[in-house]
Amino acid sequence: MFLHALATAVPPNAFTQSDCWDIVQNSGIRARLHRRSMLIVHSILRSDNGIATRHFAVPEIGRVFDLSADELNQAFRSEAPKLAGRALMAALDQCGVRPEELDALLICTCTGYLCPGLTSYVAENLGIRQNAVLHDVVGLGCGAAIPMLRAASHILAAHPGAKVACVAVELCSAAFYLDDDPGVIISACLFSDGAAASIWRSTPGPTGARASDFKSLHLPAERDKLRFEQRDGKLRNLLHRTVPELAAAAVGQLWAERGPRPVSRVIAHPGGRDVLEALAPVVAPHSLDASVRTLRDYGNMSSASVLFALDAALKEGAPGPDGDFWLVSFGAGFSAHNCRFGA
Repeated sequence: MFLHALATAVPPNAFTQSDCWDIVQNSGIRARLHRRSMLIVHSILRSDNGIATRHFAVPEIGRVFDLSADELNQAFRSEAPKLAGRALMAALDQCGVRPEELDALLICTCTGYLCPGLTSYVAENLGIRQNAVLHDVVGLGCGAAIPMLRAASHILAAHPGAKVACVAVELCSAAFYLDDDPGVIISACLFSDGAAASIWRSTPGPTGARASDFKSLHLPAERDKLRFEQRDGKLRNLLHRTVPELAAAAVGQLWAERGPRPVSRVIAHPGGRDVLEALAPVVAPHSLDASVRTLRDYGNMSSASVLFALDAALKEGAPGPDGDFWLVSFGAGFSAHNCRFGA
């Protein structure tokens, strides 16, 4: 399937890591955390951890750690469709497609739960046809964007004339939780909000680039190393200290199976500075510069991040005859996914 447009969107409110430290200091959570935990928060937010700016959509972000589960879910229900819709409209405008011309809309997210899913809200807000295919991809965590694209490729294989939209949208601020667990603390210091939307067809788009050769790797024995659990009705992210090494090993296995076609660039999910440092030797001599810049400018936006990195790379030039872009994402499960993006 061929890419016709790719656009991104973030909430208008931007925060430096220093701003985030001020939020923690001025919130009620300070009195509930042990001194050692506050030292960890300070160490991450006041030092160079590869992140310069994050964006949050939850209103009154200064109260985020005091909001109830119902208030967080309402923030997701209110703000996630808006953010997804902004990204999708920008992508549609890029390729001159009207919302009512879409035949299918796929949305992946893991930072909130709605039934019906986000596709119902976005389809209504944008005026997508009532007989369009709506498909919500949930429960795949940070790795979800590539499996979502794989599902879109199946729709296009069955219906070659279709116009398919894919949106990865995460309101990580609606899933913020803070206690004395080091993994929970690190999560709250890395994640942010964003959406990436893409339009796909079975005929070549402006760059002539297409997604193909999808692969996945599932390691359920490692599930508890990286997943959401529920605590007091809220989502609480479990993040084990071995996740960078686990990600590197999983990506290494997929990389070893990439086949003989040349790769000109690697686009990886920017899970964090330690994750990217662990991945670097696996895919060397390829640079992860687009992923590094995405982490710096936006933080970890979960499933949307790899598409932000792809967008950054495409702004420097599309893949050509010298090799494909190799996209890889990973997350809860533990799972890892990749595809090729080439001419």
